[in-house]
Amino acid sequence: MDATFFLDPVCPFTWRTSRWLVSVAEARSLTIEWRAFSLTILNGGRIDPIMQESMTASNRSLRLIEALRAEGRGDDAGRFYAELGARSHDAGNPLSAGIVAAAVEAAGLEKSAEALDDERWDAAVAESHALAYSSAGPDIGSPVLMVPGAERGIHGPILTEVPATADAVAVWDAMLPLVKLPAFHEIKRGRR
Repeated sequence: MDATFFLDPVCPFTWRTSRWLVSVAEARSLTIEWRAFSLTILNGGRIDPIMQESMTASNRSLRLIEALRAEGRGDDAGRFYAELGARSHDAGNPLSAGIVAAAVEAAGLEKSAEALDDERWDAAVAESHALAYSSAGPDIGSPVLMVPGAERGIHGPILTEVPATADAVAVWDAMLPLVKLPAFHEIKRGRR
């Protein structure tokens, strides 16, 4: 893998960062491994009641992402996430059971859909989350990006919009040496 991207499907910043990474992957012929990062685990299981339906849909989706990864079906996991994000973040709809079902169907994953409700995949989600958190944490959230040759992953980059391809590649080219430098810790500016 050229990049491992840990995500929680409910997060809009993660969605924009994933579209940036897909753009870079297409321009540079990179392979992306899609992995679970659970905001539910990060928050100790505490979920705002307003977010309950979206978080439940997200947690179910993470099971399927890890099940597909375990079967070596990374492209299917990426396609499923793309369908989720298009129906949720791009369309301005909160993530829901209906969006998950539509994304499964659009991605052609009906035969794998049983993983959504199979609690045995919760351990794989927790393991993936722990790997991401130990790589980039503490004080991080979704997304986490890991690249070969780097001792640690990073939280982000957090993007407020998906840049055009030339700018997306410029962000990658600027970020990659920093990620691989053990002394590098953080670049940040406040969101507007």
